[in-house]
Amino acid sequence: MSALFSSIQWAIFILAGSIVAPLSIGAAFHLPAQEIAALIQRTFFVIGIGTLLQVYFGHRLQISEGPAGLWWGVFLLFAGFASSMNLDTYEVLRNLEAGLLISGICFFILSGLKIIHKVKQIFTPLVTGTYLFLLIAQLSSSVIKGIFGIGYLKPGVDLKVTFLAILTLIFAVILAQSPYPKLRNFSVLYAIGFGWVLFAIFGVANRLNIQGIQWFSVPEIFVWGLPKFDFGIVLTSVFTSLLLLSNLIASMEVVDRVVEQKEKLNYNRAGFIMGCNQMLSAVFSTVGFVPVSLAAGFIKTTNIREKRPFIIGSALILGISFFPIITMFFASLPTPVGYAAIFLSFSSMVGLALREYASAGLTETNLLIIGISLLVGIGSMFVPAEALEELPGFLMTLLNNGLILGVLACIFIEQGILLLKRSK
Repeated sequence: MSALFSSIQWAIFILAGSIVAPLSIGAAFHLPAQEIAALIQRTFFVIGIGTLLQVYFGHRLQISEGPAGLWWGVFLLFAGFASSMNLDTYEVLRNLEAGLLISGICFFILSGLKIIHKVKQIFTPLVTGTYLFLLIAQLSSSVIKGIFGIGYLKPGVDLKVTFLAILTLIFAVILAQSPYPKLRNFSVLYAIGFGWVLFAIFGVANRLNIQGIQWFSVPEIFVWGLPKFDFGIVLTSVFTSLLLLSNLIASMEVVDRVVEQKEKLNYNRAGFIMGCNQMLSAVFSTVGFVPVSLAAGFIKTTNIREKRPFIIGSALILGISFFPIITMFFASLPTPVGYAAIFLSFSSMVGLALREYASAGLTETNLLIIGISLLVGIGSMFVPAEALEELPGFLMTLLNNGLILGVLACIFIEQGILLLKRSK
């Protein structure tokens, strides 16, 4: 029974982290409701396949695939282009399909040349700690806004939703601190169930709209049309792929420390499978995916370190993708409940970041690197996207992502200081 609960909890964790992206992308491109529902179905399908490919043939860790924040940003960026320049929506989406194909090719090349492990050498504890801190900083806005109910039923703060979400959060905290393992290890699952029921009782749960939705269907390929290549998307995709590589390595490093796997990490193998997953994203017309490092926080919170529940949970995601009616049921999960239930998984990542910094040693030099990197990363998160509109697409993608900018700053400063020390 505990294995079943663990599997369901993994499935819900994966679902909760992957629903928002297709919903926001569909809204940004003004897609009809049924097309957004189909996009959610294809998203679950690719996540299920991609996660299973990685756990069996790639990094072999309990890291779920999820919408890459960087690709998410690129999609929203191009949605803005389509709106402001009166471009055909599906023409732009075809360009993005081409971009995902290019990204897959980039990962195949890096893996084939077996140079990913060399890139790994620059991901020191300082870089990994900075990555985790900036990841939480970037996501914290969405989490808090979600708990406040902003954009759920109305544009502003909804006090009723906020109160119910906070009750859900308190319930999750109580369960996570329980002396009973069966309560503590399934705290996320119980909290989601508790919050969903609470929202339904007070009349603020999403209504399940199944009108026109089929019971069974196979996800379609190239829904937006065949990929269309242009020079701008090529540059953007190559640059995005290199930045996603840092995400892949950091996720593997963080989760490996939590699960304490005996098998040595194989970055080239994981990179090859990530290339396959980028290709799958293009073929099934979804946003690009990446291993989600928040899985480390989830594992730490629930103490579920076995692979079997993770594999079953991933298989459940793949299975329900063939049943749009079930997909829509999970898509009706109130987002404030999801954010409240996984709040502890987010917050535990801060502890992991602090441990990374502590392992590097808090010397004056390291504190300087940390300070500059966090200032650059967090500061750039507050730069309005409109201020970057006149820049080239690939440069806009970089400067509009504080996580990547801060991590790059950390890498360049640390490696520069090391180079200076060696030259003396």
